[in-house]
Amino acid sequence: MKRRYDYVIFDVDGTLLDTTEGVTSAVRHTIESAHLEGLTEEQLKSFIGPPVQDSFRRIYGVDTIRAQELAVIFRDRYKDVDLLKAVPYEGIYEVCGCLRQAGAIIGVATYKRQDYAERILKAFHFDRYSHYLYGADHENKLKKMDIIELCMKDMGVKDKSQVLMIGDSSHDAIGAEKIGVDFLGVTYGFEFREESDVRKYKAVGAADKPTEIIKYILTEEGK
Repeated sequence: MKRRYDYVIFDVDGTLLDTTEGVTSAVRHTIESAHLEGLTEEQLKSFIGPPVQDSFRRIYGVDTIRAQELAVIFRDRYKDVDLLKAVPYEGIYEVCGCLRQAGAIIGVATYKRQDYAERILKAFHFDRYSHYLYGADHENKLKKMDIIELCMKDMGVKDKSQVLMIGDSSHDAIGAEKIGVDFLGVTYGFEFREESDVRKYKAVGAADKPTEIIKYILTEEGK
């Protein structure tokens, strides 16, 4: 097989792992602890992926200080109780194994806090495929493009045309475009529901299941 890309960077929530149960459980706990108005299931799921402070500001209209206070409650619950309540997407291990076998270098760039990212990825054995695991800082100062760039630097990327970012959200798409690397959207995750959602951004394509990712990266010799 021939590679179109030498470097492949994955998002986590909605791309490698279905983290619905853990994230929504921690959000419910935060809402109850802070005596906030309850949310619908769809609103709870909207917390999956983006920085949690941003989600509390968006949903409840709180200021930055209050959003950070709510984030602390969320994170304490999430790390102690809910972090590992996740499920790998069917076929994703096979995809990672196939890419590694073909010689692609795999990285991970996520909005999960760095310590959480390392813990959950190691718990689900994604460290078998990559040691380039990058997450957010504690204060949420790093944007997605910053996290992707840190990952690329550690991976030793010299040619951006050889990098593909894979994710399920506008954060991933915009981050990739700002850096100048290609983006592949997946529609089996949380934000993108169908190909038209992905096509609102600059993308090489859309995958509706993990196994479809491979066709965008590997081709038969001569093609």
